[in-house]
Amino acid sequence: MKTEYEKCMAGEPFIGGKDPKIVEMTLRTRRLLTQFNATDYADMERRQALLHDMLGSMGKGVHVDIDFHCEYGKHIFIGDKVIINMNCTFVDNNRIDIGSNVLIASNVQIYTATHSIRVNERMVQDWSEGQEICRTYALPVKIEDGVWIGGGVIILPGVTIGRNSVIGAGSVVTRSIPESCVAVGNPCRVIKQIDNGSHE
Repeated sequence: MKTEYEKCMAGEPFIGGKDPKIVEMTLRTRRLLTQFNATDYADMERRQALLHDMLGSMGKGVHVDIDFHCEYGKHIFIGDKVIINMNCTFVDNNRIDIGSNVLIASNVQIYTATHSIRVNERMVQDWSEGQEICRTYALPVKIEDGVWIGGGVIILPGVTIGRNSVIGAGSVVTRSIPESCVAVGNPCRVIKQIDNGSHE
């Protein structure tokens, strides 16, 4: 029988509070985030050390601004030369993979977690005080190399943003976006292709 954590990673409904691994991971990450967001802004060495402890992996030339918020931490994997600007929230119940040469503007929200639209599936029946009230399921999000995500963008579960694409500020990305295009709006739609060939 699967643990709640195994259900989580398989994209199946799970109840996080019932799994000691999830509870421990969440608590550990909350404590690390408290330290990270309170660290002196000039203390780059300490901030980088905390990020390496918190995240699944992180490449070279990565800058994560404060305040930063995430759920499990260990499900976030970041390539090289990435900027994550201030006030970003990554709900990483499942994997969030961010490639290299990626720019993520302020107030971007990435969600892997969601709930059933059916209330009887969403809410826990026979609930009692001290237990979680709802079931969650989580789908991975992937941001490929060379992507630029504008300010205030919301990325929903299961989305892949293709290599070298640009997502316009304020967009809500409900489905995957192909590579080398500009996409904007709510819901986010492709409005033009990008020629990324070299120009003299």
